[in-house]
Amino acid sequence: MAATDKTTQIVRDVEKYKYGFVTEIETDRAPKGLNEDIIRFISAKKDEPAWMLDWRLKAFQHWLSHKDDEPAWAKLSYPKIDFQDAYYYAAPKGQPKLESLDDVDPKLLETYKKLGIPLKEQQILAGVAVDAVFDSVSVATTFREELKKAGVIFLSISEAIREHPELVKKWLGRVVPQHDNYFAALNCAVF
Repeated sequence: MAATDKTTQIVRDVEKYKYGFVTEIETDRAPKGLNEDIIRFISAKKDEPAWMLDWRLKAFQHWLSHKDDEPAWAKLSYPKIDFQDAYYYAAPKGQPKLESLDDVDPKLLETYKKLGIPLKEQQILAGVAVDAVFDSVSVATTFREELKKAGVIFLSISEAIREHPELVKKWLGRVVPQHDNYFAALNCAVF
């Protein structure tokens, strides 16, 4: 079987994954599509400072300048991605600032349990810290206070941008810069 045929078969098999499930939860989303307004929407929803919006917009402009240069990955064939047929922001609707795991929607806790990440049990496992993310939004972080006592800052990236902008500015994009590649630019614009 050729590599492309094998890849196609693997994708078909994944679509039939017997353990797959959907968590029915009310969601706030950006409209489908990718443009400057969507980038601004994402940044506003995350309550980001102007410097972060500028960083996202710079990445988006870089991605646009290479929009027709999607990489042709070696020995991998996949249908052309329609970047206008995707949602780039989704979050559980009406999510207030959570103070503890007890405040997390039980549906979300059940989702993590199905995935093998039982967050409530994680509280009793010494030394294990988890930042649980659902639809690109941090919904719970364990062991934050314990880590803080040890001098470790353990936050979602959105919280870090607001609470420690100097650290984020210093390190954001250092390992994989916005201009590194096509998908890096896209990710930097919409993460």
